[in-house]
Amino acid sequence: MSEQGEHAPLVELVRGDIREGLHHGSAVVLAPDGEVSHRVGEVDRPMYPRSANKPAQAVGMVRAGLELAEQADLAMAAASHNGEPEHVLRTRELLHRHDLTEDALRCPTDWPLREDERDRRASEGFGRQRITMNCSGKHAAMLATCTQRGWATEDYLDRGHPLQIGLHEVVAELAGEPIPSVSVDGCGAPLFALSLTGLARTFRSMVTAAPGTAERRVADAMRAHPWFVAGTEREDTLLMRAVPGLLSKSGVEGVLAVALPDGHAVAVKVADGSARARLPVVVAALRSLGIDNEELAALAESSVLGGGQPMGTVRALKGLFD
Repeated sequence: MSEQGEHAPLVELVRGDIREGLHHGSAVVLAPDGEVSHRVGEVDRPMYPRSANKPAQAVGMVRAGLELAEQADLAMAAASHNGEPEHVLRTRELLHRHDLTEDALRCPTDWPLREDERDRRASEGFGRQRITMNCSGKHAAMLATCTQRGWATEDYLDRGHPLQIGLHEVVAELAGEPIPSVSVDGCGAPLFALSLTGLARTFRSMVTAAPGTAERRVADAMRAHPWFVAGTEREDTLLMRAVPGLLSKSGVEGVLAVALPDGHAVAVKVADGSARARLPVVVAALRSLGIDNEELAALAESSVLGGGQPMGTVRALKGLFD
């Protein structure tokens, strides 16, 4: 087991023959039995996983009684989607099947995450909308849970709402630790703090759960429909397509967690919130576990552009998980 102090170096930025800088952060790898096999940086201190909490929240919704028409709908419940047409259509249909409209959503208005889709909608005269906000699938599923349980929908984001009380309990249970702090996420929903190790435990518990359980149903839905979890050219889509059986979910502020069917799990938090640094670290961790192929190799480095052309690369430090 490797062990270093808080905010250890994870990746390097190299341009030509010059190493220009480092991204620091923390990473943890769990063995199939759930024990920590590698740790880099501070992995026991609470942090906010942001959207990496969505799979656990989706589990909480299923346990609360959420039943959806298709498996892809459940993948959308855990999604940070691009706002591409099929994402928007599926979210809208999920609302309509429960006699709800887009007005019921309490997430902020926003543009689609995918740039070309943002440009297309702007050219057609559309502005920011709740339905195109990347968390709208989760919010639609939260509303569907409320309607199926007979709970009020107007205040579904309040911490004292029965839905959010239940999600708090499930997130803590799957992480194997109490939630030390609750904030508000960018989408307006309660945001539960966890340690990086607790986040890894969450993903491990989902892939190792018995078939038919809420945990396994969410994991299976995400793995069967990775495009609905994220979208075109997104990390989670690419990772789950590259490695059969892998469960993956990212969160802003440099968070990414994955788990393999055998129970190995990895969670990464980049200290400066850099998205470009997290994927090379996760790929390095997977390679240390003997998982590698051409698709994964293509994700091992992030390009640094100059004049629109690759001029450098961001890559994991050698021996990071030795």
